[in-house]
Amino acid sequence: MKLLAVRRLFRIQRVVIRYRLDDLLFALPLPWFLLSVRYVLPWRWFPRRKSELSRGARLRLALQDLGPIFIKFGQILSTRRDLLPEDIADELMLLQDRVPPFDSKQSMALIEAQLGKKISEVFSRFDVEPLASASVAQVHAAQLKTGEEVVVKVIRPGLKPIIGQDLAWLFILARAAERFSADARLLHPVDVVADYEKTIYDELDLLREAANASQLKRNFEGSQLLYVPQVYWDWCRPKVLVMERIYGVQVTDLATLADQRTDMKMLAERGVEIFFTQVFRDSFFHADMHPGNIFVSTVNPWSPQYIAIDCGIVAASPRKTRTTWRATCSPSSSVTIVAWRSCTSIRVGCRPKPSSMSSKRRSALCASRSLKNR
Repeated sequence: MKLLAVRRLFRIQRVVIRYRLDDLLFALPLPWFLLSVRYVLPWRWFPRRKSELSRGARLRLALQDLGPIFIKFGQILSTRRDLLPEDIADELMLLQDRVPPFDSKQSMALIEAQLGKKISEVFSRFDVEPLASASVAQVHAAQLKTGEEVVVKVIRPGLKPIIGQDLAWLFILARAAERFSADARLLHPVDVVADYEKTIYDELDLLREAANASQLKRNFEGSQLLYVPQVYWDWCRPKVLVMERIYGVQVTDLATLADQRTDMKMLAERGVEIFFTQVFRDSFFHADMHPGNIFVSTVNPWSPQYIAIDCGIVAASPRKTRTTWRATCSPSSSVTIVAWRSCTSIRVGCRPKPSSMSSKRRSALCASRSLKNR
């Protein structure tokens, strides 16, 4: 494992050099002792041609080349437009569902191996061109023999060795941080990496995702707030998931939402309500709700309904934690009142400028976000 981890480190170094990510790093306002590192990097001793790619494209392509853990990191960054320049955030958004797909012939072979049948025996139509592709899997549109329109999700091949090598380095860094930094020890980085290790490996089991989606669907059965696509269990396997195809507008596509006259205020209110319903009523919540996994139904835009997909990462809130949250977020709590008003007074997909927010409101929003991230 140590040899594989060393090989992985050299692979990461090659990608950094290829896409000139060191130029992006040293362009930041770093302390002098960190900036001085650039003078001891051998590849910077020689003249280099100027890259034709934008800085955002270079970062996106580098994360794509490095695999699922780095793509996940890019997905997280893409949601933080308050921290990133607009051009970089726009590029990283492509990592949510537009990662280059793997070969369709390989995808079809994997599906047939998992199902134990030819694709033509299960589906009356199967689109060879992937509908979407992300860090862990890609999706093909299809139609079952019984007539239902579905999507077929298949896990990318060869992910476990790459993930294992990256996790090995994360554990090394986490242990070093705990050893040499008292501040880092307060954050328990080894425990954080161990928790992420379980999460990322769970995502590779599509039967687990199918069970999560089915549970979430039961929790919101008949609800006007949230719709979860139906899972077709007869055709689900550890590396293949078949579920109902949905039609909706991505939650960040504000132009389309405005064109269909979506009630943005109600949409924002329902988003908050969905989260609190999952946490307090059900103790079971979708934990990977980045914009690539959230859609808005095109039916009844004056009473908008969310659609959630990709239930690979879910979480349960322990009883003790829920009790603490209920005390903090009781109807009479000033934190709850201000946070609710803040969330419902802005349009979906937008954020207020920091300078336009009062300190009280900013504190309330930070409190509500911290609760959500626990």
